[in-house]
Amino acid sequence: MSEGTDDNEWGERTPDAVLHTGTEELPDPEDIVLASGHDITPERLEEARRLLDEEGAAGVEKLLP
Repeated sequence: MSEGTDDNEWGERTPDAVLHTGTEELPDPEDIVLASGHDITPERLEEARRLLDEEGAAGVEKLLP
């Protein structure tokens, strides 16, 4: 894949300061969507809620590099 093309299916990376991960607090569904590089939509928020319900905070770890 060459740089400067739209081939990146994940989009731009979200700055770390925007994400809320760690032991202090659980990530929000919005954090899960942002970590995946997608825009926030109702459908993606619902999918993120399910991921948090099923896997807890470990769910976001699957999406972070």
